[in-house]
Amino acid sequence: MVAHTSEGHCCWGIAALAIVRLAFEYRVLYWSMVESRQSLFREVSDSLANQPAWHGGWHNGRIANSYSGISNLDERPSSIMTVTQVPVEPTHNNPDVEHAVEHVDDDGAPSHPLHKVLSFVRRSARLDARLQRAWDNYADTYLLDIAAGNGPLDVREGFSLTKAYIHSIWGNDNPLIVEIGTGQGENVVAAAAAHPEINFLALEVYDPGVAHTLLLAGKQNLTNIRIAQVNAAELFKVTETGVLAEVWTFFPDPWPKKKHHKRRIVQPALADNIHHALRQDGVWRIATDIEDYALHVHEVMDHREGWENLGTVAVSLPLEHVGKGNADMADGMPHADFIESERFEGRVLTNFEKKGIDAGRVIHDFTYRANAL
Repeated sequence: MVAHTSEGHCCWGIAALAIVRLAFEYRVLYWSMVESRQSLFREVSDSLANQPAWHGGWHNGRIANSYSGISNLDERPSSIMTVTQVPVEPTHNNPDVEHAVEHVDDDGAPSHPLHKVLSFVRRSARLDARLQRAWDNYADTYLLDIAAGNGPLDVREGFSLTKAYIHSIWGNDNPLIVEIGTGQGENVVAAAAAHPEINFLALEVYDPGVAHTLLLAGKQNLTNIRIAQVNAAELFKVTETGVLAEVWTFFPDPWPKKKHHKRRIVQPALADNIHHALRQDGVWRIATDIEDYALHVHEVMDHREGWENLGTVAVSLPLEHVGKGNADMADGMPHADFIESERFEGRVLTNFEKKGIDAGRVIHDFTYRANAL
């Protein structure tokens, strides 16, 4: 009995020593990886510091990923992109962004100065057989080759959306309407079918949305619509003055968490670049079914120079922002009246909008006209 107990104690002791040894080896391996990563980061940083002209914080479409370290970004990332883009420096002499904005991570700590805050997060998504066929059959006809081919979908170097380019693609000088974030393409394709006298450009970043828009346009053999899988904020930076008739942004990602509000697509920098791209008296139409996003739009747009709110409907909104965790507190906050628009008749009732209405959410419509500065 005594021998059996001693043998048991011996086994436990050997097991404990093995665990301690494994923990030690793991710790050594971990710090070795950390040191290797930091060394690689320093090497790449030193290399980039000696490179010429940076474009929007990206160099030749390659940059550090804030989550996974330094890496090449594939054309179709297989994981969630964590790179961020702060809305800075539109190219059209905006005095509000004359100086670089300090980049801050979600936890408030300064982040790498090369990061950009994106209004979207790309996830890998396989196309089903139907959508893959649509891509194969219609991409050559409708999909514009203007993206740099990197993860954040920057515009390729040297490209500009000019009057000459528009004429070369559409073959006419008809008014051009750009929709930011077309989703499944229901709205923009319906508008293109109903108005052959108007040209349409659909901007969408997600593969399934692009493919479905291709499918809808191709089935109707539409000739007045094109699609671009590109970051809209970057495209408007390189758009020629006064070449657009309207811009539509319907139901953008609300980014409900307060720390993510900086990712919302409606930002002062984008507003300035859209104003530059619109012809005089052109309009930016916006719609959302999120009350806090409606307040955000008013804060960005209502008093921005060069923009006129064409709304006629008084809407009561809270005067403070809420986040995802305290949205139920909005009703108890002080409210004020804001001016918004009637529902835009040119927007079809998509499945997305119908779900919002069925859930009891109020649809907020905005129409802002670009006046001469």
